[in-house]
Amino acid sequence: MRKRRNHDAGFKARVALEAVKGERTVSELAAAYGVHPTRIHQWKKALLDGAADIFERGGRKTAEVNEDTVRDLHAKIGELAVANDFLSRKLKPWTGK
Repeated sequence: MRKRRNHDAGFKARVALEAVKGERTVSELAAAYGVHPTRIHQWKKALLDGAADIFERGGRKTAEVNEDTVRDLHAKIGELAVANDFLSRKLKPWTGK
């Protein structure tokens, strides 16, 4: 049994692009790169499905922000800052002697 391998994004893109070109069959690509043909089909599908996102306005998708979550996080940051300030003033540094 083979050890599980993790391929980087560049490798996946290169193999998927070759599969899209169609110059070699998926079986030939699988033999050349040591990857199962099903995996190459999955990478090819992911490439074709995600290709339109490259040309979206701005080049990158913006993360959707939930305003309630942001408000809650800011409140928590404030609480922690107050607690940190209080503890830094009340606790004396331990010298270890």
